[in-house]
Amino acid sequence: MTVTSPSVCVFCGSRKGTNPAYLKAARDMGQMLAANRWRLVYGAGDVGLMGEVANATQAAGGETFGVIPQHLLSWEVGKRDLTQFIVTENMHERKKVMYMNSDAIVVLPGGAGSLDEYFEVVTWRQLGLHNKPILLLNTEGYWDKLTGLVDHVIDEGFADPSFRDFTRVCQTTAEAETALRAALS
Repeated sequence: MTVTSPSVCVFCGSRKGTNPAYLKAARDMGQMLAANRWRLVYGAGDVGLMGEVANATQAAGGETFGVIPQHLLSWEVGKRDLTQFIVTENMHERKKVMYMNSDAIVVLPGGAGSLDEYFEVVTWRQLGLHNKPILLLNTEGYWDKLTGLVDHVIDEGFADPSFRDFTRVCQTTAEAETALRAALS
């Protein structure tokens, strides 16, 4: 399968979280990706925000590319009705395949897995291994403490101020869409 339109990797929770705004943001993200003819690349789960993004993308006629490690097939309810569905041996391979098949990264609310994914791609960016746009969708201030931590790391001398510039913080899906359009055109 040849992909000619851009692909956007979405990292997000395998849970729905406590705020209904997170579900709405996930649905809006999926609809927005499909409307722009951008392929969704994600963790292939059919649960939590992951499932919401994928279902919204599919419902709007968009393409989906899911990557899940063998050990999470039942836990994250591997969504097998995707345009492409890949099973990997482990988490490291999952992240690599997702990254390699995307042109931009968007991080929605999520837990430890989403943080792991975010810090890996931002570290790679810091090391000059890629120049892909990285966006945090800061739904109702979800990532405020994370951006504060990044400021603290910089203030304490463990990163240059340019580290802050590797991530674009967007408050809404519409703002993320504008940033992606500029980056992917």
